[in-house]
Amino acid sequence: SRALHVLATEAAALTALATLYQTDSAAQSGLQRAVHAVTRAHHVGGKLITCGVGKSAYIAQKLTATCKSLGISSSFLHACEAIHGDLGDVRQGDVVLFVSFSGSTPELLNLLPHLPDQVRIMALTSHMQPEQCKLLCDADDGILLPAPIPVKEEVSFGVAAPTTSTTAALAVADMLALTVAEQLHGAGSRTSEAFRRNHPGGAIGARTSK
Repeated sequence: SRALHVLATEAAALTALATLYQTDSAAQSGLQRAVHAVTRAHHVGGKLITCGVGKSAYIAQKLTATCKSLGISSSFLHACEAIHGDLGDVRQGDVVLFVSFSGSTPELLNLLPHLPDQVRIMALTSHMQPEQCKLLCDADDGILLPAPIPVKEEVSFGVAAPTTSTTAALAVADMLALTVAEQLHGAGSRTSEAFRRNHPGGAIGARTSK
């Protein structure tokens, strides 16, 4: 059925993504560098700024929300609002992560010249090499977090609506957040303690407080 096809397609994309980060040295290096950059920013008083538009903005917002609950300094910057005053949130020592499947979203490209020189640029995108991603072409020591999908959405589902691509991006975002948390808090109970401290509400808060 159509419903099961959607689930199977997105599951296959996640399996392919896991294989990529298990076997591809460039993907592994990108993750290691991203984790180091965010961890360093946190230690020097900076933060991870996530940025996107459209459906990618929701992925960026989710990453920021996850980071906050794990005790990682983070904020979301909407590209359109940024050039209307929200650039004031960007400080020296921050790391900006652009979420863009195409890697060439016009609103994000327009924002690049207005970012401080000392800000580290990262991109979570479908590309496998930094030079293929317009957002990183002019960035000094830019960091790529690849999130490709095996089959284009219009081929899988007959429509180009962000579906498999946003699932892949969300998984990579979760991978980044949890790996950074492990670096900051250690692999033991300190990450759980940070989460419990920052998320006391709701059913999750009730469960983790026991």
